[in-house]
Amino acid sequence: MAVVQRRSVASLSLAQVLNGVAVAGSLPAGALLGASLGGEGAAGLAQTAGVLGAAIFALPLARLALTRGRRVSLSTGYGIGAAGAAIAVIGGANRLLWLVLAGFLLLGVATAAGLQARFAAADLAEPQRRGRALALVVWAGTVGAVLGPNLLDVSGSAAAEVGLPELTGPLLLAGAVLTVAVALLVATLRPDPFLLARSIASSESDVEPPAARLRDGLAYVLSHRRAILGISAVSIGHVVMIMVMVMTPVHMARVDVSLRLIGLVISVHVLGMFAFSPLVGWGVDRYGPVPLIMLGAGILAAACAAAGIAAADNVALLGVGLFLLGLGWSCTLIGGSTLLTDDAAPADRPSVQGLSDLVMNAAGAVGGACAGIIVVSTSYAVLCAVATAPIVLLLLLAAPPTMRRG
Repeated sequence: MAVVQRRSVASLSLAQVLNGVAVAGSLPAGALLGASLGGEGAAGLAQTAGVLGAAIFALPLARLALTRGRRVSLSTGYGIGAAGAAIAVIGGANRLLWLVLAGFLLLGVATAAGLQARFAAADLAEPQRRGRALALVVWAGTVGAVLGPNLLDVSGSAAAEVGLPELTGPLLLAGAVLTVAVALLVATLRPDPFLLARSIASSESDVEPPAARLRDGLAYVLSHRRAILGISAVSIGHVVMIMVMVMTPVHMARVDVSLRLIGLVISVHVLGMFAFSPLVGWGVDRYGPVPLIMLGAGILAAACAAAGIAAADNVALLGVGLFLLGLGWSCTLIGGSTLLTDDAAPADRPSVQGLSDLVMNAAGAVGGACAGIIVVSTSYAVLCAVATAPIVLLLLLAAPPTMRRG
């Protein structure tokens, strides 16, 4: 089983590299494309559509994993994402904002698949190494996610050479690399880690796991405080990250900061999201998920403070803020995901994991939509201040009972 686990993690990691190029490169392009077609108020709509797509498909992908395995589920998610990228290119070429948003809705399914890949890494992992296995697949997205935003100029130039708008270039690239990711998973994720883990569990207990249903996951979460904390950590970390990150390119573009510098800041942000994931995973296994969740909340608060006081052309301070934003997200995501996996019984995990991703992405969709409205109505600094409110809630939820009473 150890050999299969190592091979599965390797396949998932390679696919995450490709998914990182697609998702990270399309994020700033989507914000700028939305702003160019519908004004600054529409800048967050593409990201919101993507997060909404990830939320809508979180449970269907989890159910597909339960019935057909991780290989079918993840490759289907990446394939739908590739189709969404193509639709967004068509929308951008014809200056149709609604079609761009429809494309990003489907492109968000690739995000959902990439997020569920972290759970696939834990299917066959030993309990004391789940945090590190999960974190390794999260970390694998570093190379692609850092590279993606830095290909804005190159992919934009390539699109312009074939007569397409410059901002559709990253979307063309996203469709291509997601197609490669589908082929990779279909060919190499064998045997399927979830189906093998279920087979082993069934042979030991002679009990077939029940079908994944939303109400099962919801009932389990509502009756388990640690599961509530796990979902809260994942969701709050995600919504804070989305709110600040999605409006940073627009904030910088107001003073004509170049695409190259905008891409650099986003790359530093993505570096914070993924590069230290193995260390975060080790910390989760060594100290437990709750202390890492609290650490992540503190880092997110520092990120909002740094970004909030930065001028639009202060690339260095925005880079620091966005780096911390990514690092805090990493702590809350890995800590919360490990807490969920450890707390839930094997039969309950698919529905609980699917519910977690649904809540996380739904919260992110709301946050992305609100971010644009807040910036247009007030300022980027006010947005960063507003984003600290859910962080306080997370700290209260994670604090030991004795601290809350005090």
